[in-house]
Amino acid sequence: MIKNYLRSAIRNITRHKFISFINIFGLTIGLTCGMLILIYIVKELSYDKFNANAKDIYRVTRSFNTPDGVQSLFLGSIAPPFGPLLKNEFPDIKKVTQIRGNGNVAMRYKDKLLTEKGSYFADENFFNIFSVKTIKGDPATALSDPFTVMMTEEMARKYFGNEDPMNKEIRLDNQFNFKVTGIYKPFPANSQLHPEMLLSFITLKDSTLYGDKQLHTNWGNNDFYTYLLLPPNYNTDRLESLFPAFLDKYVHFPGQPGNFRESKNSKLHIQKLLDIHLHSHLDAEIETNGDIKRVYIFSAIALFILLIACINYMNLSTARSTLRAKEIGIRKVIGAQQKEIIVQFLSESVLITCFSLLLALVFTWLLVPLVNKFSDLDLSFSSLYQPQVLVSIVLLPFVIGLISGIYPAIFMSSFKPVKVLKGILKVGLGNVSFRKVLVVLQFSISIILIVATTIVFQQLRYIQQKSLGFDKEHIITMDNPFPNTQFETFKNEVTKNANIKELGRSSRIPSGRLLDNQGVSAFEGSSSQTINADVKYVNADYGFIPTYGMKMAAGRNFSRDFATDSNNYVINAATVKVLGWKTPENAIGKNLSYGGVKGKVIGVVNDFHFESLHQNIIPLLMRMPSFQNNTYARLSIKISGNNVNSAINTIREAWRKLQPETPFEYTFLDERFQKLYNSEQQQGNLFTIFSFIAIFIACLGLFGLSAFTITQRVKEIGVRKVLGASIPQIVTELSKDFLKLVLIASVIALPIAWYSMSKWLLDFAFRISIQWWVFVMAGIIAVVIAFVTISFQSIKAAMANPVKSLRSE
Repeated sequence: MIKNYLRSAIRNITRHKFISFINIFGLTIGLTCGMLILIYIVKELSYDKFNANAKDIYRVTRSFNTPDGVQSLFLGSIAPPFGPLLKNEFPDIKKVTQIRGNGNVAMRYKDKLLTEKGSYFADENFFNIFSVKTIKGDPATALSDPFTVMMTEEMARKYFGNEDPMNKEIRLDNQFNFKVTGIYKPFPANSQLHPEMLLSFITLKDSTLYGDKQLHTNWGNNDFYTYLLLPPNYNTDRLESLFPAFLDKYVHFPGQPGNFRESKNSKLHIQKLLDIHLHSHLDAEIETNGDIKRVYIFSAIALFILLIACINYMNLSTARSTLRAKEIGIRKVIGAQQKEIIVQFLSESVLITCFSLLLALVFTWLLVPLVNKFSDLDLSFSSLYQPQVLVSIVLLPFVIGLISGIYPAIFMSSFKPVKVLKGILKVGLGNVSFRKVLVVLQFSISIILIVATTIVFQQLRYIQQKSLGFDKEHIITMDNPFPNTQFETFKNEVTKNANIKELGRSSRIPSGRLLDNQGVSAFEGSSSQTINADVKYVNADYGFIPTYGMKMAAGRNFSRDFATDSNNYVINAATVKVLGWKTPENAIGKNLSYGGVKGKVIGVVNDFHFESLHQNIIPLLMRMPSFQNNTYARLSIKISGNNVNSAINTIREAWRKLQPETPFEYTFLDERFQKLYNSEQQQGNLFTIFSFIAIFIACLGLFGLSAFTITQRVKEIGVRKVLGASIPQIVTELSKDFLKLVLIASVIALPIAWYSMSKWLLDFAFRISIQWWVFVMAGIIAVVIAFVTISFQSIKAAMANPVKSLRSE
């Protein structure tokens, strides 16, 4: 029986080649898109699951409140004393591990001097939490001694080549020698952290690196990522409820009153390791995380595209029902039951889907490298090899075959054999209406994607063109290794080149996050008032504001001519507002205290976008600490655009002369800002591709449906031509019914698109207003594409010789 069904299915597929080709081609494209998106979703949902105890691993995070209880900062990291105290205070915690990023550091082995960005200090419990294979060394003891290091295979090859790296030493920042005590496999791509080097945490007890006292008493430096291993199915809510008392018991700052309670100022939270990648967007993450909303969006797009392909099958199958009416009638006369005919048609649908799936798998395998190059997603076809995914793929032809084939099967199996064999077959209005509904649904989805693509790129263009309040062009940024006295020598050297305009140092640079807040009080006369506002700060020297071309709203910049400027402040206009001063001019000369240090406001700079346009402009204070203390981690250099290479060569030569043990590395500020919107850029690119594919599949179905419909009306067209109808009139008559459906689709789709994109834009503090013409344009594009698709067949039919079509009458 099954063999007969398959033989009959193959015969019908080969008999109607045109319709079968459209169905197979449309399903193949839809399934290919679905497979690519499935690979992306599988990767996103698999983050950190490679860890053996992934479900029982948690990260401790810390949030901070303003005095009036408003959350001002939420960090993925905490202070160093918390790690050992948590283990001692809560015996249910099985293991605790702490890691601390080491920033950009210079590493040397013999004549190889490189800057490493992926090194972390980690304690001996690290490999009890994270399941990464150790190739050499004992993971339980490799990090137990100070000045030891473990590294990945790739890192070992980079420094030691084919030599055995064990027990060899590499030099960090030309100060400390670290002995290699272990080699481990690199963390997989689907990990929320990728340390390439692990330096022993106990080394931080060295006072020149951090200091033992700091590790036990520094509650303000929240740079330490802390992970807990808890018992299976542990009630973390109960543990988290004990944290306020824990904070009040242990966290104390010098000079705080006796009744001070840290739980009023900050909170500790527990976060599942498996939730970090898709659900965590805190102010300090180890790496850039994904977003569950993107997973939902692309899942919906995959379903939409597959739905469009299935609709094509339904429409074309029901449309060609008249061609198979006699076949169905004869089958019923010789004894076939309705359920047998349904199975016959479903077998055809499943067979077509199976063939399409095989083609889609080949296309997916070929396209994955191109998608990675285009979107920088690092997808792998091997993601589909997981057992649960393979089962889904095997079942896919049956699911899609059933969805796309069930309606045509039921519809055609319901034909009455007596009427069919007499040639009396009319497709009822209800059936025609259902096909129209499917066409409307196809184009509604396509129009929504057109609108989404347009608005995403409008927002990206707005971001790129919006004034940031400073000039980001031709600014080179880099780490600042220079002590204060050496910086002056460096500055004098590089400014001999006329292409180098300004140099400025700061603790942070625009495009980064503003995380530092030390509390602000405003003075009226001799009395001070604590301001319940989140005012961030940046340490900045004389050259910072000129380097970035920021404009002063009132007052002046820091100046070498005023020795007291090390105790004074420059603030932005947003700070003027939160401090309650009416205008920037009124702020000049006012006293304020920041972090307990009293000083005068000497200047107000116009508001500028230090962070990305996802964030509002934050009240900001700039201060210039004592010249003897080097508190400037970053260096910014403004160059002219006339001879960039000459400027960079001059900077490189001066750098190597003064800092021969520090590799020279730099980035351009505009590139850093561009990276802030990589996610949106990828989203826009993918929307463009999927919009094109959705429209193409919809038009493919419309092409086949119009071709079949026009074939059924060939005699009508002949009569119209004989009676004097022109080609434009015939084309209009044949096209108007389909175009009405596209217009209806526009009316349905546009409100949905407006609502969806309005929600998407809420992720940006600074965003475009959605313009009415976007919706008009999307509707016109859909109508034009549909008209062009239909016109190909309409013009061909209208130009045919009417004699041939009427000869049999």
